[in-house]
This record gives sequence, C-alpha cells and structure tokens, in this order.
Amino acid sequence: MKDTVITAQRKRTELLTALVCLGISFLLNVICIIIYKTPAIEMVTQIGYVIVIALALYVLWTVIRLLWWAFHRKKE
Repeated sequence: MKDTVITAQRKRTELLTALVCLGISFLLNVICIIIYKTPAIEMVTQIGYVIVIALALYVLWTVIRLLWWAFHRKKE
C-alpha cells in the first residue's frame, strides 16, 4: 500500500475552509435571530445546528472541489 503525505499547506487550507464554513453558519444564525426577533441566548442554545450546518457546507464545498478537480484532470 502506498503511503500518502498531507502537506502543511493542505492542512492550513482545509482548516481555513472549515473555519469559513463555521463563520458562515454562525452569521446565518445571527441573521435569523435578528430577523425573527428571538432572544440572544439562541446563539448558544442553537450551536449544535450551527455545527451541523457548517459540516454540511464543508461537505458541499468539498464535493464541488472534487468535481472541479475531476473535470480539469480529465482534460489533461
């Protein structure tokens, strides 16, 4: 079996991507709290939903990147 190496640059890229997804989902939560005029405690109590949405965004972004890579690799 072939060993694979994950570079430090790839780790940084993935961490940044995950943090951006978490930030987007947190902002979405804050916007919904403002729109629906719910108590600010919702930012804490709904953290589970925020994390699930962040994971969903990360998976969606990863699928898009994999498809992009597959189509561009096929042309070469």
